[in-house]
Amino acid sequence: QLQLVESGGGLVQPGGSLGLSCAASADSVSEFTLDHYAVGWFRQAPGQRREEVGCIASGTDKTEYIESVKGRFAISRENGKNTVYLQMDSLKPEDTGVYYCATGGLRSCFAYKAMDRFGKGTLVTVSS
Repeated sequence: QLQLVESGGGLVQPGGSLGLSCAASADSVSEFTLDHYAVGWFRQAPGQRREEVGCIASGTDKTEYIESVKGRFAISRENGKNTVYLQMDSLKPEDTGVYYCATGGLRSCFAYKAMDRFGKGTLVTVSS
């Protein structure tokens, strides 16, 4: 069974940086390789609905982001390590929330908002 595990959350001051990781595991390593699929990052602020943050495609590693994080966040992957990263710079208090990675079994980021396999999330708090 596929599991996505996010890590790297914590408390950071406004203007600071934080890097998150999303690692995939399966009952059998050969059953699932995150390298072969698009991976999305999402977040949920307290009292708000979960929203998409960005996505990285498989193969091309093409990325896309929501407007509010463009130029500050960067998604990358390390092929062969079954891991995707979210580097967050110039953090703002409104970036606070639980961050999730997800996949939908597709190679492109088309319709990534509909991804349905989520990890349990990691909390990011941006506060002075």
